[in-house]
Amino acid sequence: MEEVLANRDSSSITFRDLITYLLFFTLCLFFVFGCNGTLETFGVGGGEVKTGSNKAEALRIIQEGLSDSEPQVRAQAIEVVADAGIVELMPKVQRLLKDDFVPVRFAAAVAAGDLEYYLAREGLRILRKDPDENVRIAASYALVRLGSSAEVGSLRKATGSADQTVRANSVWLIGKSGDKGSLDLLYWAKNSEDSELKVSFQAAEAIARLGDERIYTKLWTMLISKYIDYRITGIRAMGALGSREAKNALITMLDDEVLEVRLSAAEQLGMLGDTSGEAEVLDVFTQELTAGLDDKGAEQVKVLTALAIGQIGTERLVIELPGLLKDRSKFVRIAAAKAVFQLQKGK
Repeated sequence: MEEVLANRDSSSITFRDLITYLLFFTLCLFFVFGCNGTLETFGVGGGEVKTGSNKAEALRIIQEGLSDSEPQVRAQAIEVVADAGIVELMPKVQRLLKDDFVPVRFAAAVAAGDLEYYLAREGLRILRKDPDENVRIAASYALVRLGSSAEVGSLRKATGSADQTVRANSVWLIGKSGDKGSLDLLYWAKNSEDSELKVSFQAAEAIARLGDERIYTKLWTMLISKYIDYRITGIRAMGALGSREAKNALITMLDDEVLEVRLSAAEQLGMLGDTSGEAEVLDVFTQELTAGLDDKGAEQVKVLTALAIGQIGTERLVIELPGLLKDRSKFVRIAAAKAVFQLQKGK
């Protein structure tokens, strides 16, 4: 479930925070040799890339993720299916609309909407009566994508929920829906005195996703925050805005003192077609930047590294993906699989 990181007194980010916020990733890179063993080439970022076959391995990782015993793993695998457009796996995702865990049902409903998967319509209608309001608004979002315009009202109404998580998720879903008619409502959610910071930040990103450049100043204040998680949230919002000013702001973040911040900026720049963050990502391997980190810290950096590779896609970075696809961490493997599909989408 994509929810903006909450305010904390610490300047550190936890791995679970990143996994919850990133999503998803939000794609998968079928580069390399095809299933028949023939070499595929494609142009992404810095030029034509040639490499080995990772498509089958990436697909296997996502299939296993959908059946994993950990709910968060299932949710992340679902997000990759949606972002990558892996329609052949949607029957498995559809079954997860009945999962016991809220984040999984939420992600499955959003995926059905993102891919406009009409076969899930009846299951989505059932989820409109789910005990959890987050799941209900995810089902509303999906039904909007499937043509039920009346459900827009449910999304808008949820922005006034007393439950801050519901409020944050509703503004995120409105941003994803492309509903520019809700801009005033998003600004209200961002500025309301009873909105927590996670709602304000999520609303700011939703506004950026809808292309309203008035939000730039707010995003800049996030980039200069002393808190790392705020800076990362601002970076993702700048990437969603995608204007020239936003791109220039992201370039300045490549000089941040924190590795996670630099990797996040490199990823967003890559998404905007700028490969200037390649060196920051390459340093993770050439300078062995995970060597002195504990398991959680290394896992966190590898996830961000894989996501950045998927967006930048230069040859010097893509050759590092096979190792990440075999990492012992399920989350790193899923992020690397997402990168595989991301690069394929960029062909």
